[in-house]
Amino acid sequence: MLKDRHLIEPEDFTVGELQELFELGDRIIESPEKYSGACRGKLLATLFYEPSTRTRFSFEAAMLRLGGQTIGFSEPGSSSVSKGESIGDTIRTIGCYADIAVMRHPKEGAPLLASKKSVIPLINAGDGGHQHPTQTLTDLMTIRRYKRRLDNLVIGLCGDLKFGRTVHSLVKALSRYDNIKFVFISPNELEIPPHITDKLDKDQFEITQNLEGSLGKLDILYMTRVQRERFFSEDEYLRLKDFFLLNAKKMEKAKQDMIVMHPLPRVNEISTDMDTDERAVYFEQAKMGMYIRMALIMRLLGVE
Repeated sequence: MLKDRHLIEPEDFTVGELQELFELGDRIIESPEKYSGACRGKLLATLFYEPSTRTRFSFEAAMLRLGGQTIGFSEPGSSSVSKGESIGDTIRTIGCYADIAVMRHPKEGAPLLASKKSVIPLINAGDGGHQHPTQTLTDLMTIRRYKRRLDNLVIGLCGDLKFGRTVHSLVKALSRYDNIKFVFISPNELEIPPHITDKLDKDQFEITQNLEGSLGKLDILYMTRVQRERFFSEDEYLRLKDFFLLNAKKMEKAKQDMIVMHPLPRVNEISTDMDTDERAVYFEQAKMGMYIRMALIMRLLGVE
């Protein structure tokens, strides 16, 4: 049972518990009207200490589609944080009003700290360059829907692999399934960090700068943007932001059933001429995020 649990990182749930979430997500996709009143009378608090579009909107849409309501803030300046209130006090106060909360914070570990003080289920919506577990649930749900499995896959991850919390979370989650191989594609400066690869077997991954040369072996290509907000130097950002670009011409080298994913927002790492390719599933991936968050909210609240 997931009732009253927190979700701070993907490993908080077992593979079996994730399977139950995905199955509930499938049922919601097939018959959304059956769940339109599942959370009637419940409140979701959204505590976003840094900007977000998809994650915040998908959580709010998920709760509203379940018949619940939302409260919260989209920037810390509009909350008592601007007066010096601690995270612990904020979450304890929110627990007096809401039934469940979701937090995004620029500092790694902040949601974990908050969860230790929270009397209601708390969901980590991203903490610095560390974890983004509900994006991972979204990614796994998408892979499962399109590939019909979460094992026996070769997945390429391309772009900012050093600061990309979506990449770090997804690698940790997928490595729990059988026969998963990773191809890490990035410039040297944005290479996947050792604390991720150290937990993988040597024959489970390869590191390369060659996107085109890798496409033919992949079942999934997971593209990421080079994140301006993670750089201390503007010059360094400008030098690396266009390092890789996926377009229709390069996709000629990919398998016909390979899918292209992206956590969004897209900047210029995927050309718009890719949007009509049936293998480009990143907007459907965003929709999956709403459905799996609906399932997650239901399970953490213990509603049927």
